[in-house]
Amino acid sequence: MSTRDTLIADLRALLGERGVLTEVEAMARYRTDWTGRTGGVPLAVVRPASTAEVAEVVSYCHRNDVPLVPQGGHSGLVCGAMPDEEIPELVVSLERLASIREIDPINFTLSADAGCVLQTLKEAAEEAECYLPLSLGAQGSCQIGGNVATNAGGLNVLRYGMTRQLVLGLEVVLPDGRIYSGMRALHKNNTGYDLKQLFIGAEGTLGIVTGVVLKLFPRPQVTRTALLACHDIEAVLKLYALARRCCCDLLTAFELIPRRCLELAMEASTDLRDPLNTAHPTYVLLEVSASGPADLDAMIETLFERGMEQELLDDGVLAASETQAQQLWLIREAMLEGQRKTGEHLRTDISLPISSLPAFHERATQAVLDACPDATVIAYGHIGDGNLHFNILPPTAMPEAERPALLHELETILFDIVATFDGSISAEHGIGRLKQAPFLEHLSAPEFELMRGLKHLLDPRGLIAPGRILPAPPP
Repeated sequence: MSTRDTLIADLRALLGERGVLTEVEAMARYRTDWTGRTGGVPLAVVRPASTAEVAEVVSYCHRNDVPLVPQGGHSGLVCGAMPDEEIPELVVSLERLASIREIDPINFTLSADAGCVLQTLKEAAEEAECYLPLSLGAQGSCQIGGNVATNAGGLNVLRYGMTRQLVLGLEVVLPDGRIYSGMRALHKNNTGYDLKQLFIGAEGTLGIVTGVVLKLFPRPQVTRTALLACHDIEAVLKLYALARRCCCDLLTAFELIPRRCLELAMEASTDLRDPLNTAHPTYVLLEVSASGPADLDAMIETLFERGMEQELLDDGVLAASETQAQQLWLIREAMLEGQRKTGEHLRTDISLPISSLPAFHERATQAVLDACPDATVIAYGHIGDGNLHFNILPPTAMPEAERPALLHELETILFDIVATFDGSISAEHGIGRLKQAPFLEHLSAPEFELMRGLKHLLDPRGLIAPGRILPAPPP
């Protein structure tokens, strides 16, 4: 019996027939993610149904030097959860760990398995008259364990913070199969090192998250959504500062949308219409919400008036119903599909100090156009927290085979400029394998040594998610 046959037989003894997939067709969907790229053929796909089973699988791999990669809802953008193309890996899917363990509406906490789909958790919180603010375009498929592993951001970071700020406790299977049990629903805990923070944003390289305790909030009772038009990004940033003051601490979202993105959204969704009578260079999608009595209309009216007085605001529309609000948010969702339909292009999720965004935008745009005059820059995103998706569409006539080289050149130019502004090349998508080279290029020696030391301490054999974030150790 071959080594792989022995592996499969041992795994089936641990998990049963349902817990192990080996046929190429059955494993196909575990080899790709939202980017559309395809990874290698895994040794097998295992689907444990409990934390104990995850621990048994990881322990077995540790004893037998089997590399493995944890996998969530296939919504990643940096190839971090796809099986390696050269060295066969075992894919550990968390999809069967899908139970909500507890919702406590008095403590405002929710405890769940890592394989729970984010939308399911949001709906469960809603039924308990609570609110889970983590909100992503992929929330109908992404899993909470993956959200934790990548420190997902999304649309509500401005008010509620990243996933890191929402996690109170974690359960993690360590690389040797031991279980770190930190499922404490405590809002305050100062007993030593905050170990859970090691695993949030580590992209599965330090352990496999199997359970999470999340912080909930009172459910918003009133929400107002508006689309505002501005003449340039500098006006947008000044309007943002004004909105923070006019809307108190109730500003939930402040999204930058350039005109080209609005056009892409309308091309992708025939249900969309231009919300304003006149085209404008730049738009802001703004949302304000409150869980108690608050005159949100008066706040937004004040923002409109002062924005007009200061010549920051050229036009705008306030959604008069939930349906109209959904239509405005559909712009934000559909423009992603519109970009996807243009073919291969450069997607980034950089982060900068908010006040630096106009200067960066001008400098980066000019640098891109100097390198490729026919490229199209579309910079949009969660501008209220400094997260800019500075994406670049190659010339429409450029053959697909020539695009990768151009996009790599433009990415290098862009990331070098990000470094001069003390920014980050990844605000929320992570590093994975796709961004490893530029990440390492801009990483200081002390940062690299600390990260490598931490990885070696927890995973000295380099078996769990090898080659993600940091280079894989030599065989």
